[in-house]
Amino acid sequence: MSETGRAFYCGIVEQGEDGFYISFPDLPGCVAAADDMQALAASAEAVLKLHLSGMLEDGESLPAPSDPLAIEADPDVAEVARLMVGADVTQSKVRVNVMFDRALLAAIDAASANRSRFLADAAREKLAGVA
Repeated sequence: MSETGRAFYCGIVEQGEDGFYISFPDLPGCVAAADDMQALAASAEAVLKLHLSGMLEDGESLPAPSDPLAIEADPDVAEVARLMVGADVTQSKVRVNVMFDRALLAAIDAASANRSRFLADAAREKLAGVA
């Protein structure tokens, strides 16, 4: 993958009594839920972006996306659809020097073991609301 690019992963969609769920076979633990398919697509994109960004922040390499046609159906999953979900990923990091109020920094450190990841996630969430 290039230093900056877009990755597309196949999500397996299930329908439950209270809505829809999506999971990504290539990314265990990356899941989303919503009341309808439209909301699920938006939620899946946001969750995928945060999951991939978190992996990069932790120094993990991203798995190559599987071919959706090569992913075998799981007999234990009531699959209703497959959804290709894309997320912009950046694999380079830049060190920055910023100033914070001491109490705010202490609250950030109390909330997360990874200060950089916490701040990056907060910035992404704020920017997602602006777009």
